[in-house]
Amino acid sequence: MPADPRAVLTRPAPDPDHTVAYGEHPDQIADLREPAGGGPARRLVVVVHGGFWRAEYDRRHTGPLAAALAASGRPVAQLEYRRTGQPGGGWPNTLTDVLVGVAELRRLAAAAMPGRVSTAPPVIVGHSAGGHLALYVAATAPETVGGVLALAPVADLVEAHRLDLDGGAVAELLGGGPDEVPDRYAATDPRSLVPIRSRTVVVHGEMDQQVPVRMSRDFVAAARLAGSGIAYFELSECEHFGLIDPESAAWPTVAAALRSLEEDQRPIDAASPTR
Repeated sequence: MPADPRAVLTRPAPDPDHTVAYGEHPDQIADLREPAGGGPARRLVVVVHGGFWRAEYDRRHTGPLAAALAASGRPVAQLEYRRTGQPGGGWPNTLTDVLVGVAELRRLAAAAMPGRVSTAPPVIVGHSAGGHLALYVAATAPETVGGVLALAPVADLVEAHRLDLDGGAVAELLGGGPDEVPDRYAATDPRSLVPIRSRTVVVHGEMDQQVPVRMSRDFVAAARLAGSGIAYFELSECEHFGLIDPESAAWPTVAAALRSLEEDQRPIDAASPTR
């Protein structure tokens, strides 16, 4: 891995080819990247960025990941949404923005990139808090989702609140703790929304210091017990940011997981490998 794993967050990436709006708010937008090369239309990949739902993190830090996916021949959309610390961010708008954005982006991308985007529902790639949002959309609007690749997802909001991840990030998102706003946790926490019927792959690094790897282990176990078809891959030499870095040792696993979602939309057997 690079000397500073966070370097990917500020690494320059090519400018997007298009920017589209799925709503009237300035942050209800997405950057689109045209797939390299020719060939038939392909399923859109929607990238949902992390940053603990906070305003200081936006879609731009997923530029290297999105550019690499586009270079591999995929149409890509980097979804933006309202975040905590800015007007309109947090409950419920952060969540509804992503629901609406995922539902609208296939149509918007197809119009902006004629002949390059198939009619199939998009695959969502979500990292960290973006992994939470991807799982949330798959659980609540499965008809809009062709598959989920959740990278180090915040998959248990109650536990994330208990651990005080990023200094109260979950309470800031939902407007309180699970004892104060239990209905909001019940409606948005992936751990309480299983089984998730969309085809799902979770990848997590064992060395993660931002989102504990046991959160994914426990979520996947609970999802399988509830009947979800879900695959889980744990990387022993990977921390939090390597999963979105095309130059990291983790990238081949991430790329292979995405291919599996694109190429085979049958339910994943619950006995899928864990390592």
